Amino acid sequence: MAKAFFRLQKILRRTQFLLFFLTAAYLMAGSLLLLQRTRLVIQQGSRGTSANQALPMLDGMARVGIIDPRTLQNSHPSPRLLVGMDALQEPALDQRHSPRWLVSRNSELRQLRRRWFHRFISDQEPMQTAGFKGMKHTAEHKGTYMGCFTDDSRERTLKGAVFYDLRKMTVSHCQEACAERAYTYAGLAYGAECYCGNKLPAAASKPEECNSECKGEKGSVCGGVNRLSVYRVEELRAGARRRRNVIYRGCFRAPENLTDTFPASLIQPNLTVEMCSEFCSKKEFPLAVIRGRECYCGYPTGRFSLRDGADGLLCSGMHNTSSAAEGKYCLVYQTPVQDTRCTDRKFLTTKSKVFVALSSFPGAGNTWARHLIEHATGYYTGSYYFDGALYNKGFKGEKDHWRSRRTICVKTHESGKTEIEMFDSAILLIRNPYKSLMAEFNRKYAGHLGYATDRNWKSKEWPDFVNSYASWWASHVLDWLKYGKRLLVVHYEDLKQSLIPKLKEMVEFLNMTVTEDRLLCVENNRDGNFKRSGAKQKDFEPFTQEMKDLINRYILTVDEALRGRNFTGLPREYVPR
Repeated sequence: MAKAFFRLQKILRRTQFLLFFLTAAYLMAGSLLLLQRTRLVIQQGSRGTSANQALPMLDGMARVGIIDPRTLQNSHPSPRLLVGMDALQEPALDQRHSPRWLVSRNSELRQLRRRWFHRFISDQEPMQTAGFKGMKHTAEHKGTYMGCFTDDSRERTLKGAVFYDLRKMTVSHCQEACAERAYTYAGLAYGAECYCGNKLPAAASKPEECNSECKGEKGSVCGGVNRLSVYRVEELRAGARRRRNVIYRGCFRAPENLTDTFPASLIQPNLTVEMCSEFCSKKEFPLAVIRGRECYCGYPTGRFSLRDGADGLLCSGMHNTSSAAEGKYCLVYQTPVQDTRCTDRKFLTTKSKVFVALSSFPGAGNTWARHLIEHATGYYTGSYYFDGALYNKGFKGEKDHWRSRRTICVKTHESGKTEIEMFDSAILLIRNPYKSLMAEFNRKYAGHLGYATDRNWKSKEWPDFVNSYASWWASHVLDWLKYGKRLLVVHYEDLKQSLIPKLKEMVEFLNMTVTEDRLLCVENNRDGNFKRSGAKQKDFEPFTQEMKDLINRYILTVDEALRGRNFTGLPREYVPR
């Protein structure tokens, strides 16, 4: 009897254990099904949901991130004039839209961070020894493989242009980029970085030290840690065009001693701009300076900063000998060579004690400001979000957790008391709302470098976008003025016009010291890789009078709030149209 009872007890225990696992499996399956359904709701609901968030809802709007313009199609907002920082009133929202929009945006952000996590884990997987043996310098690469060479981040071996593609870099991609810019050698490092130059590195390394697989080409070697896989670049195929773009910088007063100021020089009868630029490019200098028959190569420095240009008429006769004899002025050109004195960047070696935000409304130039700060300080900036396009182009802080404190500051578009008070201090970047709205609309529909189509501008999406985002532009500034602990207000237009002085203010606010030469290097590389080429002119005015009246009221309110906090008011160009 006892034995039978013992057997029954044993069976019941096994059954209990089995039931436990079945219950756990059921719950996991239900969770996965719920996530899948949520994803479907996001994809379907985003086509018809509304992002019409009035000013009282802007705290919530900021918490969930940037609005997807596809959610703006059915909204009919009518924001009223802001009357103060504590009394931000708007018409009541359609309750059918607001909660649905908040749920979809929260879900989108969760899935975005989930994808970021899986990408991060996959990128961190170490390369196995067997994998390295399988990698090769394939014959399909058109250039000649020169070998593995030592590279130092403090003194680059190849000092020409620098490119990053942290997900799709290939040997051919690097070679073509360097060939288009008339470089002789292309070098790859860390599996994702491309360097160009005209001089072969001197210090060779063991072949096995170049062991990083190319991010965009399995089985191919793209350098290693402080190691370059170097190729001699072949001539471009027929029909391809070299980017020998030489940019005229202006007429400047020549320094007293040109030989001491510039490290390389050439005297050539019948000297032309092409001859001087070609000479300086081969010497890997970004500036070509012409005075009569004399050609000088170098960098912008304290002696020759390119800040104070002279009247172009003073250089009108520079190519004849009589003008050269006077030697007071010179012509300056930008060669295709990149100024690399400020391109080295890294994470902070110790965690920052001060948590600094780089806050702005979307479309206000946050990415450009990050480019300037990174190159000025030599440290990466972080981000509250994850933008794969920015990460792939060299903003490595995109993949670092935004609260790691390993970056010099953190990009954010958030507002609201809770989000703002997480930071100890902030640089608040403000841009003309007319320009910000257009820039963000372009980014939403055509990416960082493209333009929205005329069809987008003339559709119902554009007025809905303006009505929703204009109020966000105002409340973003007002919230940071109200809850920010320590602020440096920077106007995009002032930064663009007076780059060095304003950048110095930002660097000092970050408790960093930089050399003048590094700041001049930043000025020489001021545009970065995320500037839209030219201003695409539209044959119509995108802003209706109703839109202008709405935006102008927000401008006046923000201007008054800034002055009330003893900050400089908005620039004159913000004045209502």
